[in-house]
Amino acid sequence: MSSADQKETKSKLSKESIKKSLRIFKYIRPYLGYFIAAMVFLVAGSLIFMALMGLPGEMANTAIGKPKFNLNLDVKDYGWIFLIVLIFQGILSYFRTYYFAIVSEKGMADLRKDLYEKIITQPVTFFEEKRVGELSSRITADVEQLQSVFSITLAEFIRQLVILVSGIIIIFVWMPKLSMIMLLTFPAIVISAMVFGRYIKKLSKQRQDELAKTNTIVEETFQSFTIVKSFANEWYESMRYGKAVDNIVKISMSFAKIRGVFFTFIITVLFGGIFFILWQGALMLQRGEMEAGDLFSFIMYTGILGGAIASFGTLYTQIASAIGATERIQEILDTPSELPIQRAETITDLKLKGDVQYKDITFAYPTRKDLTILKGINIDIKAGQKIALVGQSGGGKSTIVQLLMKFYNPDTGHILVDGKDITQYDLTQFRKNIGIVPQEVILFGGTIRENIAYGKPNASEHEINFAAQQSNSLEFITSFPQGMDTVVGERGIKLSGGQRQRIAIARAILKDPKILILDEATSSLDAESEKLVQEALDKLMQNRTSIIIAHRLSTIRDVDCIYVLENGKIIEQGDHNTLMANENGTYAALARLQYEYN
Repeated sequence: MSSADQKETKSKLSKESIKKSLRIFKYIRPYLGYFIAAMVFLVAGSLIFMALMGLPGEMANTAIGKPKFNLNLDVKDYGWIFLIVLIFQGILSYFRTYYFAIVSEKGMADLRKDLYEKIITQPVTFFEEKRVGELSSRITADVEQLQSVFSITLAEFIRQLVILVSGIIIIFVWMPKLSMIMLLTFPAIVISAMVFGRYIKKLSKQRQDELAKTNTIVEETFQSFTIVKSFANEWYESMRYGKAVDNIVKISMSFAKIRGVFFTFIITVLFGGIFFILWQGALMLQRGEMEAGDLFSFIMYTGILGGAIASFGTLYTQIASAIGATERIQEILDTPSELPIQRAETITDLKLKGDVQYKDITFAYPTRKDLTILKGINIDIKAGQKIALVGQSGGGKSTIVQLLMKFYNPDTGHILVDGKDITQYDLTQFRKNIGIVPQEVILFGGTIRENIAYGKPNASEHEINFAAQQSNSLEFITSFPQGMDTVVGERGIKLSGGQRQRIAIARAILKDPKILILDEATSSLDAESEKLVQEALDKLMQNRTSIIIAHRLSTIRDVDCIYVLENGKIIEQGDHNTLMANENGTYAALARLQYEYN
């Protein structure tokens, strides 16, 4: 690629990033009235402030008997004018701050909701490619950066711009000679801001990306702290986090160097220009070409304008950083969703019978297309039947149920439910008919009631208690002092494995699905817990199409059909007795191994 092409590409990317940033303003549009009112108060307050800064000089001229303007005021009158103007200025500042807060808080709240909704409606493949800490950083740090811009930075930028423009007009009309000298410093500052701004934006984006990585490490280690401690890897995680933080410091120091050079340049040029102007003003005063009060006013205006110009450096870097955050947020918002968000009460119930057919299914995971997991799978399950999937790990058992839940789409073949391809069903309605009890139950950090009700958020207290009773959970729940209001802790850590499994079963009972998936639901339990859980599962499976993934073959003796998988293919199928009759079969060999082991 030629240098001309590279320049054109960079230009296009820059324009594209600005376009993406401007799209965020749609979250401000509902609060446009507040935004306009805040801008009016901001501009009015800034103009009053600039007019007020001219009064001390005129007061000095009045005191020496040489007023520049014929205001017919005595020196003592200026005290009341200052008081009235300052009170009015304070009122304007209050409403300006309050209205900008309404715009930023409510606008960014809407953005957070949309961003969370977009993330939560992504397919499973999205979460396989993204890390939790990175997504958390997008919805927290990046949005907070934007909120700061809308609530503080943008208002301050406009305020300084009004001060700069109005101040230039005032001093140009008041003292044109000195004004021309001051205006000569502007081009150098503007050009330097454009040059440094590109580097500042790039480094700011890198810093946010590194910050997202540190958030990922924190979330992963805190969520899996038992694994960290069981391997005594506190030192390793501390070192890993330390390296990530050191990377942030390294980028931040580069960021600080660029900003430091930028500010040094501005301050040198700016204040050098100011001192030169003041020197020229003093000479004019000495020659009698201006009054002392005029020089005093000019000094004040020059100081204010200098502060405004200097602040543009900081404000520009903050806005440039926000543009980087906007690009990352917009990237997620532009990602197509798997399904539209629907409130539970608006979803029409889909009544399925529960017939399930897999027809010539082949599948490879999107991230591992070179490895075919399922090869020509054919399964036929009638409504209310119980079937089991057995075989070695990696044989494709879990993949079969993930395809049924539409976590992925098969590469070839079709999955039919009640004779209809599952791709033709509304995804939310369809999944409402499927319940799952996994091997590793993950509960939310709230109460037992909230975790059971997750299966049916609008369930009554009676329905929740009935589900708890049917799942053999009610006895241990009532033994807790807080009963249903017992907080289970992060990921259900305060409950035993068997208790968590029974809560998951209660959740499934409350959902009342037509198709039930049991993913090794009793494999990690002791004998007593397994008995209680198995009793609950037997109740749950009544009159439901049940697909059981099992390692313990003793739990699937009574199912209607067992499918034995090996390397993505079904190599045997039949009920327990039929498969055991084939002494040379894989199922019979697995059964003998388990019985000998036990």
